[in-house]
Amino acid sequence: MKRYISTQTHKKIALTGYFSLLLFLPIWLLVINPSEGLSPLLTLIMFIVPLLFPLKGLLQGNPYTFAWSNFIVMLYFLHSLTTLWVSKEDYIWATLELIFATAMFISGTYYAKYRGQELGLGLKKKKDEEQNKLS
Repeated sequence: MKRYISTQTHKKIALTGYFSLLLFLPIWLLVINPSEGLSPLLTLIMFIVPLLFPLKGLLQGNPYTFAWSNFIVMLYFLHSLTTLWVSKEDYIWATLELIFATAMFISGTYYAKYRGQELGLGLKKKKDEEQNKLS
């Protein structure tokens, strides 16, 4: 199957989505539309700290980190989709968050897959493991 986007391009797109979220969320949630119910510190802890967990592995290009960081990105999908549903005044900001999260998710997934293949990484099938035990 032909790849239309290279592994390194997927990495760049995923990192662009990641750093866009990392920069955009504090601006949106603390400057543009601060929450009346959450303190700025709690807002930072809830929305920024989860993004910091995969930072080192993403910068190193670790395909495993790109794969598991998609679980963290799901928080931002949920936040953006919920905001789109309940808050018409935040439509533009929630749409941007959704775009950044989608870019990170899709390109991060493909980067993890392609880079893992290039490095010869993969999940062994249970059938193969059973055959190795019998030999």
